[in-house]
This record gives sequence, structure tokens and C-alpha cells, in this order.
Amino acid sequence: MATQPHLLVDDGDLTDRVLIPGDPGRVDRIASHCDEAETVAENREYKVVNATYEGRELTICSTGIGCPSAAIAVEELANVGVETFIRVGTTGALQSDIEIGDMIVATGAAKNEGTSKRYEAVEYPAVPDYGVLSALVDSAEANDEEVHVGPIASDDAYYAESDAAVEDWEAAGLLSVEMEAAAVFSLARRKGLRAGAICTVDGNLVEGTQKGTDTEDDELPDKAKNNVGRAIDIALEAVVDL
Repeated sequence: MATQPHLLVDDGDLTDRVLIPGDPGRVDRIASHCDEAETVAENREYKVVNATYEGRELTICSTGIGCPSAAIAVEELANVGVETFIRVGTTGALQSDIEIGDMIVATGAAKNEGTSKRYEAVEYPAVPDYGVLSALVDSAEANDEEVHVGPIASDDAYYAESDAAVEDWEAAGLLSVEMEAAAVFSLARRKGLRAGAICTVDGNLVEGTQKGTDTEDDELPDKAKNNVGRAIDIALEAVVDL
């Protein structure tokens, strides 16, 4: 198979499981939690690193912001043999009792985005693999970490999230909103692959606290910044257990 045009990787370059943060800078942060790490490729919003954690080989690949960019990453990673995807990101809470710095493991993602709809009808569920979901929850419990477990929303228009939309998501019981999970879950399911997501809350839209961008950990509130590291550890230990 030819070199993948965006990730610039070839068949055999990567491992069978990958952690996929949005931010390329967070790839380095995840790698710093590992025992060994080597950069494989770097192009546009995509940075790809192979690493070892507790003897388990894994890959880390950034996806950039949004479902279109994430879908390209999933497609090309799947083309070179990746079978398991775990999103490690940030998210905005939609329930008043969820605090900045809390962690959420998604049981599904509402398709408030356009990418997955190019693959399938909106009625088809964007859900994680049960084994990956269970591994994330079990890993959190093993580390005495509390996580919220439930449905989230994936949205395309960061600056167009109206009060009405937030109220509707809140009333529906959705825990938070982010920008990639629906496409990741949908594509993995369609390809017979596994996916899951753990995200750290960086703002609460119901309470009116929302950070400006999702590009640098330095822009996160302190509690969220600290708990991104804890979410990384949960995800890495889940990879070992899968």
C-alpha cells in the first residue's frame, strides 16, 4: 500500500492501537508518560509517535480539531493496520454538576457534525466499542479516579454553539460537547474496529465558562491541565489491559 498522504506513514510503521489527542502538542505530553518514544512522522496537524508503556507498544497520533480531520486520521491509521483507537481530549460540560477538571468516558456521541453523515444516516449510532469503554472505566476505578460515564455530543461549529443548543443538550442529559468522537466512533464501527474516548472537562457551557481554543495545554484551567495528565494515565493503562 502507498504511503498515506496526510499522516505520511506506511504499512508496518505503526502498532495495532493508538491514542488520538486533537492537539499535536499533547502527543508529546502523552509520550512523556511512556517508557520509550520515537517520532514516526509529522505533517500539518498530524504528529505520529510510536511508544512503549509498561512493555506494551502503542502509537500516538494527533487528529487536529474537528470530525473531518479526525476522520482522515482514522481512515489512514486503519489503512496501515491500526485496530484500536482511544481519543484522549478535552470537552465542555453540559450539566451543572460537572466541574472543570472532571473526566468523562463517553458511551455514545450525538452527531451534531457533518462528517459522519457522509458515511451513513444520522440515525445510526455513534457508539464506542464496549471492550474499550469498559477498559477505560476499569482503569479509572483501579486508580481510584472518578469519571462521569454517559453520552456526549460532537459538534462542528465551536463559535456557533447557541444558548438554545446548550439548553437542548442539557435537557437531553448529554454530559458534554467536543468535536471528534462521533466520527471516530462511527468510522471504527463501520470498519469492524474498536474505539473509545476519555475527555477532561475544560469549561462548563451551562455555567458560562468556556475556554477560547483547544490548541495548547497552557491555555487550560489549572485543574483541567492537571487532570489531562491523569486521563492520559487512565488511557495508557487501558491500552495495556486491552
